[in-house]
Amino acid sequence: MTLNTRGLRAALLAGTLALAAAMPARAADDAEVKDFLLDNGMEVVVIPDRRAPIVTHMVWYKIGSADEPPGKSGIAHFFEHLMFKATANHAAGEFDRAVSEIGGSNNAFTSYDYTAFHETVAPPALEQMMGFEADRMRNLILTDDVIKTERDVILEERRSRIDGSPQAVLDEEVDATLWQNQPYRIPVIGWMQEMEQLNRTDAKAFYDSYYRPNNAVLVVAGDVDPDAVKAMAERTYGKVARGPDLRPRIRPVEPEQNTKRTVTLTDARVSVPSFSAQWVVPSYHTAKPGEAEALDLLAEILGGDNRSRLYQQLVVKQGIASEAGAFFQGTMLDATNFTVYGAPRGDAKLSDVEAAVDAEIARIVKDGVTDDELERAKTRYVRSMIFARDKQDDMANMYGSTLATGGNVSDVEEWPDRIRKVTAGEVKAAAVRYLVLDRSTTGYLLPQQQAGN
Repeated sequence: MTLNTRGLRAALLAGTLALAAAMPARAADDAEVKDFLLDNGMEVVVIPDRRAPIVTHMVWYKIGSADEPPGKSGIAHFFEHLMFKATANHAAGEFDRAVSEIGGSNNAFTSYDYTAFHETVAPPALEQMMGFEADRMRNLILTDDVIKTERDVILEERRSRIDGSPQAVLDEEVDATLWQNQPYRIPVIGWMQEMEQLNRTDAKAFYDSYYRPNNAVLVVAGDVDPDAVKAMAERTYGKVARGPDLRPRIRPVEPEQNTKRTVTLTDARVSVPSFSAQWVVPSYHTAKPGEAEALDLLAEILGGDNRSRLYQQLVVKQGIASEAGAFFQGTMLDATNFTVYGAPRGDAKLSDVEAAVDAEIARIVKDGVTDDELERAKTRYVRSMIFARDKQDDMANMYGSTLATGGNVSDVEEWPDRIRKVTAGEVKAAAVRYLVLDRSTTGYLLPQQQAGN
């Protein structure tokens, strides 16, 4: 079980971008992606890929940490853990043992906008996985003892993964500063003092409100026939009663940001200083047509890989940085963030790295990007399909995250064509509008100075 927080966002970014460009191919045999609704409102997406006898089965619930009631931070991630407990039909651990006995794998993760559960198994076991997931959608047994035991688990997870990591602590503080109004300012795992108070009543209310078929998306990718998947889904998920209609996911709107803010953490465990600067920008769900695509390409050109401007200038030519890059997290329900980052190398100072990053941003704001580098960036996206097509779990993730954040199957499949239409002028316009240095939130992670220095 994992949290999809900032560290994971950065780690998953390359795979997500590569996958998005892969969508025109859909699968190796060009089988068509199928999308349909069950009578109880559960959406189902089937992505055939018959090159290997395996299948990835994912259930995405349209509920994440940003949907939590005030004062109940961490309940979404807490409930992800509780979903692995006993149900009225299966003992605790029985699901995990069934997956293990057939050589499969299973896990789950929580993000700001969704919670997902997934299994990778041989195709003959698919309906069994559906049965287990459909069962725990409504039949969990939530006792006070179960709540207390699992609450202790998530509290220890917070201590080890967040409180024990200077970078994670800084990331939380930067998020709380970047977002002035939206719930993305609250960590996915929750604030410790609120996590400690989560109880059975909170868990039951959360379960009854959100874990319903009409608030879920099923994604099946692999060696399957869409008609067979539909029949299996109707026999399993189709038996789960539809829940009440959910209210629209309307969240507080972020106000205009017009100040530069900084967050600094000094820690004895840090050996190399680093910084990141962030801006609030629109996501694919909130942007005007073409704007999110331009931000995606801006991030790629500025700092997407070792051919980017930041890497070539700071790491290769000037030799002052051990790392430098940029990324745009486009798949969010509400506004999102655009980030640049860097760390010094050798005798270089962090201030030198930051100034050089700012200079590269200023160059794009002033002069834009060339048609040649824009075309190379687009080509890198399209070529990445060769690699993404080999990962059915990546395809399932792309469809699931898109549908769980307000998109649809067409949005995924038409994405490469929209990328190809972006002009150099649109990339420059995105930089001019959003990468305003005086409106950034910058985090500094610094070593503790030795006494006498």
